[in-house]
Amino acid sequence: MPEARVESLDREGRGVARCEGKAVFIEGALPGETVEYAAYLRKPSYELATAVRVLRESSARTAPRCPHFGVCGGCAMQHVDPATQVAAKQRVLEDALWHVGRVRPEQILRAIHGLAWRYRHRARLSVRHVAKKGGALVGFRERHSTFVADLHSCEVLPRHVSALIDPLRELIGRLSIRQRLPQIEVAVGEALTVLVLRVLDPPDAADEAALREFAEAHGVQLWLQPGGPETAHPFHPLDAPDLCYALPEFGVRIHFGPTDFTQVNHAVNAVLVRRAVGLLDPRPGERVLDLFCGLGNFTLPLAARAGAVVGVEGSEALVKRARRNAAANGLPAQFVVANLFDEHACAALPRCDKMLLDPPREGAVAVIKALDGDAPARIVYVSCDPATLARDAGVLVHARGYRLAAAGVVNMFPHTAHVESLAVFERAG
Repeated sequence: MPEARVESLDREGRGVARCEGKAVFIEGALPGETVEYAAYLRKPSYELATAVRVLRESSARTAPRCPHFGVCGGCAMQHVDPATQVAAKQRVLEDALWHVGRVRPEQILRAIHGLAWRYRHRARLSVRHVAKKGGALVGFRERHSTFVADLHSCEVLPRHVSALIDPLRELIGRLSIRQRLPQIEVAVGEALTVLVLRVLDPPDAADEAALREFAEAHGVQLWLQPGGPETAHPFHPLDAPDLCYALPEFGVRIHFGPTDFTQVNHAVNAVLVRRAVGLLDPRPGERVLDLFCGLGNFTLPLAARAGAVVGVEGSEALVKRARRNAAANGLPAQFVVANLFDEHACAALPRCDKMLLDPPREGAVAVIKALDGDAPARIVYVSCDPATLARDAGVLVHARGYRLAAAGVVNMFPHTAHVESLAVFERAG
């Protein structure tokens, strides 16, 4: 079996080694380690492999907490101590900024991180009824597979949600629609946990009785979703409180639906919002635009600090909910609908003194290309993809007259290779 000395971690959390002129990406291997590995994909210039035995162990290696780690695809880095995970993500960010955007931050921001376990307040669990496995499986998919991992617990889900996995398996095994229920979406709020069951066929009367019994026994609200996200509706109980999360530093409470986008890690999100608002530093008399604003996660805290804040979002349904959140919190934020992937629509946005961007993975290149000589003096960019942040940073710095004043990582998803980050751009001169 071949051996390799690992040099670094890549953006997927795999160890990177060089063997016979090829790059070898080795799952389960850490920088500084010597490992024996088995390749599962060979290409002329690279191989994908799995560590079989560690011959020389890194001091950053730690024992995975979850018994399903290595099979379940939900986590990729439980064998890496949390500080090393953050450092690896910082390197991924800096490498992307330089190699894609040809920019380097003037300052590295202190990493934002929080609890390493029980942090996932949102999750999408796959469901499959497999008679050979003894019934229904509920959990994340296996690594490199479409199969559902045979889970009985999960260390990154809140404890009470993890404890529902076996009861859910038993429930689904009793339903007539067990072969027509492929997914359960989990949403955890301050006072309520919602499970959204994707149902391809309607439940019969016996199914409905079993679902009601489950909801009452476990203190959750069940929703049914027969089609797209807009078809999700409460099933039982109907008198449950709203889902919401708090940003206590700003005196803000944000209500959300179980299929709405919200950050999975409420504790880290609270720190992220505080940091982003502080870096943007809105002053009295300044107008602030919050683009890709969603439900108002940043807009409402900004409105609590500065008066003239406009949130812009492409989804009319999200804008309606954001307006309701503003009214419920007694804040003067305004919200408008606009296609932020259309450069002409972006050019028609009102001018502002400062701007916050929180785009999806596609980034915000249309917004940035629409900036002109009256562009904001400061932009704070919250990113969920280092490559698109780096691309947009390159345009801001090399074509729009900004400097990259600071950047750093946000460890929103501990034990995964997912990199979220925060960057600050200032108008040069």
